Amino acid sequence: MRAIELVENGGPEVLKAVETEVPQPGAGQVSIDVAYAGVNFADVLARADGYRVEAFPYRPGLEVSGRVRALGPGVTGLAVGQEVTALTGAGAYAEVAVAEAATVFPLPPGVDLRTAATLPTVLPTAYALVHAVGRLQPGETVLVHAAAGGVGTAVGQLAKAAGAAAVYGAVSSPAKAAYARSYGYDEVLVGDFRHDAAALEKAVREATGGRGVDLALDPVGGESLRGSLASLAVFGRLVSYGNAGGAEPWRVGQPDLAPTGRTVAAFSVLTLARTAPDALRALAEQAFAKVADGTVTLPVTAEFDLADAAEAHRLMSARTSTGKLLLRVA
Repeated sequence: MRAIELVENGGPEVLKAVETEVPQPGAGQVSIDVAYAGVNFADVLARADGYRVEAFPYRPGLEVSGRVRALGPGVTGLAVGQEVTALTGAGAYAEVAVAEAATVFPLPPGVDLRTAATLPTVLPTAYALVHAVGRLQPGETVLVHAAAGGVGTAVGQLAKAAGAAAVYGAVSSPAKAAYARSYGYDEVLVGDFRHDAAALEKAVREATGGRGVDLALDPVGGESLRGSLASLAVFGRLVSYGNAGGAEPWRVGQPDLAPTGRTVAAFSVLTLARTAPDALRALAEQAFAKVADGTVTLPVTAEFDLADAAEAHRLMSARTSTGKLLLRVA
């Protein structure tokens, strides 16, 4: 079968097309004939910096849509040939991928294979940020970084559907701001907030009349995370769900939180898949229902052949992309 692998970290050029053996599912696993594979920033970090790469050769890709090829021992509730979407954790850039059965889902009603490939990482993450971890209440305000990305696009829609009084996005360019406004954002702040916490706080305070926001969702880390914390209203909540900026982790303690009762939480869909797969499954099913009922639309803004995975990475690395990027496999 065809697959994309890397044997060293580096630029997009280290992604190489190879012919390799078809993987077989082990106990509790499912193999899938891949139709589409999602491209995520975590894939870019794996390629460039070794994020979550345990050994080479490494095959990137966290999510797929396709048809069940084979069932491993002990798997029930799925059938060969069934159309599914799955969180793989790795190995999605291939004609055949293997996933744990707990992270394989039948397609939601009315969702085709192309759209289904956008679901496994983005939608459970967005749903958790708004509901399970962020605990957004009607009438509250939200700040969302990377508002024009895949997760940001979903969060904007989910937050509005949950009754948010105002949803503020943060992006790096006017073009991204225009895109985000079409997906639920009331106002979009433009700036290099990855490197300037004070500028972020100033922009948020101005937008909210000095009050700040009740919930801030940050995948960037570093100065962006500091600025998000400073932008919270009294009793505000900050949820970190990544470190796209690559900054060193920082610590926050009681002196930072106690004066206004702020709280900090974190979320990782990949970690939850490993530590609490049943919780992830319940979360994903709730999230997927929001696509089936029309609450959320997840746009595919660029599609590449499997062999052109490097081009997809170049686009995402340039930080000019919006929405969701896919690899077309079959």
